[in-house]
Amino acid sequence: MIHKIFLTLSVLTAASLTTVFAQSNQALPINQYRVTETKINDLVHTKLNVKFDYGKRYLYGEEWLTLKPHFYPTDSLRLDAKGMDIKEIALQEGNQKTPLKYDYDGESLFINLGKPFQGTEKYTIYIAYTSKPDELKAKGSAAISDAKGLYFINPDGKVPNKPIQIWTQGETEASSAWFPTIDKPNQKTTSEISITVQDQYTTLSNGALTTQHKNTDGTRTDTWEMTQAHAPYLFMMAVGDFKITNDHYKSIPVDYYLEPKYAPYAKDIFGKTPAMMAYYSQILGVEYPWNKYAQVVARDYVSGAMENTTATLHGEPVQKTTRELLDDNEEGTIAHELFHQWFGDLVTAESWSNLTMNESFATFGEVIWRGHDGGQDKEDKSRFEKLQSYLRSTKNGISPTLARFHYNDKEDMFDNISYSKGSVILYALKNQMGDAAFYKSLQKYLTDNAHKTGETHQLRLAMEEITGKDWSPYFNQWYYQGGHPILNIQYSYENGAQKLAIKQMQDVSVQTFTLPLSIDFYTANGKETKSILINQRAQEFSFPFEQKPDFIDFDPAKILVGEVIDNKTMSDYTYQYQNVPTYYNRIKAIGYALHNKNTETTKLLIEALNDKEEDLRAAAIQGLDLTDPSVKNSVEAKIISMAQQDPKTKVRASALVALGNSGNHKYLPIIEKGLKEQSYAVLSASLLAIQKIVPSKLNKSIESLDSEAKAYLAPFIKQLKEKR
Repeated sequence: MIHKIFLTLSVLTAASLTTVFAQSNQALPINQYRVTETKINDLVHTKLNVKFDYGKRYLYGEEWLTLKPHFYPTDSLRLDAKGMDIKEIALQEGNQKTPLKYDYDGESLFINLGKPFQGTEKYTIYIAYTSKPDELKAKGSAAISDAKGLYFINPDGKVPNKPIQIWTQGETEASSAWFPTIDKPNQKTTSEISITVQDQYTTLSNGALTTQHKNTDGTRTDTWEMTQAHAPYLFMMAVGDFKITNDHYKSIPVDYYLEPKYAPYAKDIFGKTPAMMAYYSQILGVEYPWNKYAQVVARDYVSGAMENTTATLHGEPVQKTTRELLDDNEEGTIAHELFHQWFGDLVTAESWSNLTMNESFATFGEVIWRGHDGGQDKEDKSRFEKLQSYLRSTKNGISPTLARFHYNDKEDMFDNISYSKGSVILYALKNQMGDAAFYKSLQKYLTDNAHKTGETHQLRLAMEEITGKDWSPYFNQWYYQGGHPILNIQYSYENGAQKLAIKQMQDVSVQTFTLPLSIDFYTANGKETKSILINQRAQEFSFPFEQKPDFIDFDPAKILVGEVIDNKTMSDYTYQYQNVPTYYNRIKAIGYALHNKNTETTKLLIEALNDKEEDLRAAAIQGLDLTDPSVKNSVEAKIISMAQQDPKTKVRASALVALGNSGNHKYLPIIEKGLKEQSYAVLSASLLAIQKIVPSKLNKSIESLDSEAKAYLAPFIKQLKEKR
C-alpha cells in the first residue's frame, strides 16, 4: 500500500534542496513484544454471497468458511467480525446445517464447533450476517484515515456530479468489517465472492470473473473466483459505473477501471503497466504470479492505493486527463502497487512487525522501475527522494527499528521507516551484494515462500544460501537496530598524505555503525578508488598522494543510509557538478548554491540552467534574481527562452515565475503567452507572474482562460485573489 502521507513529491523546489529541520518520531519505550498471531485454525476457502442496501448502507452476507485445525485438535473457533448483526451460525456438512452455539462481543465471534476436529480434518461454517460499516466505530490512523472496511460513496445519489460507488479497504485488519474471518496477515485462503448489484453497475474483485447471472429483479450476480490462496486483508470489491479498458501482458488480461469521463485516458494513465510487469518478472526471475491484473480508481479513498491481490484500488489522484498528465502522473504509485503483487501478495509479511517485507520492497520497486524506464538519473533521483523523506522524519539519527516487534498500534508501522528507509537499505544491500546475487536471492525468497508468508530472517537465509556469506551483521545493524549514522568528515592534506577524520555524530543512544564504503580521489592522473571500513565513533584514514587531490567523492555510489556533513568548499561543489555529475552530486551542489549566494554560486546556478534533469533546471532558475543587473545580463535571454521553449512544463513554469518576480513590465507579453498553454502548471505560473507585475490585469487574465482551466484552477485562483 502507498499512503497519502508518503506519496513522493514530484517537484523539487529551492526550499526542498536545503537541509530541512527534522522532528523526532521516537516514542517512549514500549514493553509489549508483538508476536506473530498463533495459528489454532487455518483458513482454507472463503465463499461469500453479498448484496447491498444503499439506503441503510448495509451489506447482507452469507458465508461458507472452510477451515482446518493448524496442528492440534480443537473444538472451537474464533473469528474477527466487527460491528455485525449475526443471524445464523451453523456447521455445514453437505446440504445439512447443524446450528452452533456462539458468543459475540461486537469484535470477535467465539464459536463452539460441537465436537473436536483433528489437524487433518476440514470443516465448513455457514454464517448469515449483516455488515453495518457506517455504524462501526472504527479507528483510523495518520496513514489510513478510516478503518470501517466497506464504503458506500454517494449511495443516495444526492451529491451532483459524483458517482455512486462501493469499495472495500482491508489493510490492516478491516476486511472483518464486511465478512467474518481470521483477519491476520499470516492466514491465507482461496476465495469465491458472488456480488449482487443493480445490472447497470460494473463489479471487480480478486481473481477471475467466472459467471454473470441476470436476476429477475433487475439485478445481476457476478462471481469472482480466486484459486490461489491469499491473505484476508487483500480481499476486495469495487462496484460502480466503471468503464473497462482492456490491455494485456503476454496472455494475462490487464484491465483499467475508470469513471467514463476518464476512460479515454486509461492508457495514458496506466499504459506502462504491461512493461512494468515484464520488467519485474524478468529481474525477479519469477513471472507475474496471478491470472489477471486490474486497476480501479475510487472516490473518497482513505489512503493512496492498495495492492489487493490481482486488483489494485487507487485513490482519485491517479485519475487524470491528458492535459493534467502534462505536469505530473502517479507512475511511482502504479509501480509500487504492482511490485506488491510479488512482495506482499505472493509472499506476505507474516506479521505487521515484518511490514518491511511488503512496503520496503514495493518502495524499492518504484526506484528500480524509474531507472529501467528513465535511466540512472531517474533512479538516483527516486532514491534520493526516499532517503530525504526518511531523514526529514528524524532528529539526531534517532529512529525506530525496521523490523519492529515493539509498537503501540499496528498502524504505527506504516511510516517512513517501513517505506522510505527500508527501500534505501535494500538498495544499499544490492550494492554490497552485487545485482546478480541480490536478484537471485529475491528469486529464491519468492519461490521458497510462494503463497505463504515471510519474515526478515527468511530473506537473510535466502541471501546466505545464494552468496555463501553470513549477512547477519547487516541485518542486525539495519533491520533489528534503529537509527542511522551521521558522519562528520574533516579533510586535510599534509606531508604527502590525504587525511580524512570521520566522526559518527548520531545521538549516543544510537548504535555505532559498521560501514564498508568507497572513496574516489580525483587527481591529475585520473580517479583512484579506495575502500574503508568505518566501525568506530572517531577514526582517521590516511592515503598517500604526491599532490593534494583535486576532489574527493565520499561514498560515490551514495548508498549510505544516513547523513554526511562533509564540510566542502564552493570549489568542491563546482568541481563535482562539472566533473563528477551524478544526480546526487548535482543536486547537492545546486542546493549549496541556492543557500549560499555569491558570485561563484551564481555561476554554478547559471550553468545548471542547462542541466539534463528538469527538476534541477527549475530549482536553478529559482535561485537567480533578475533584479540584479549582473545576473540579468547573464541569464535574461536564457530564462526567456526557457519560459517559452523548455520541453518540461515545470521548467517553463519556474521561468515564468522568475520573470514575474523581477517586476519588469517588459516581460508581460512573454508571460501572457503562457496563458495560451495547455499545462495547468504553466497557466498557474503565468497568473502568479501577472499578479506580481500588473495586479490590475489579473481578473482579465483569468477571464481569458478556457472554462476547463478555470474550473481546474479555481482553488488556486481563489487564493490569488485573496492575496491581493
